[in-house]
Amino acid sequence: MKVKAKEKDGIVKVKVLAKHQNIGPEEGEKKKKEANFITSVVAKVGDKIVYELSGSGFMSKNPLYKFKYKGKKGDKISVTWTDLKGETKTKEKAVK
Repeated sequence: MKVKAKEKDGIVKVKVLAKHQNIGPEEGEKKKKEANFITSVVAKVGDKIVYELSGSGFMSKNPLYKFKYKGKKGDKISVTWTDLKGETKTKEKAVK
């Protein structure tokens, strides 16, 4: 997972590239693979949730998420995704 976070005028713009196959139920049947896709993405600064998403099997492979929140340089943003099998990945980045 790659995370970029930049602050300008009190607004932090975040880009998250989640590396995941995201195989939906229909695609899994066609390819004879088990369905597995990102079911949730949560971004936090400290204990505050600044972004939350519930996913489905209709997302692309290696999805890119973009969002904004009010923040400042030096904040530590932590992004975590969870997939259908329960696997999680977390990445922490300081805001530039």
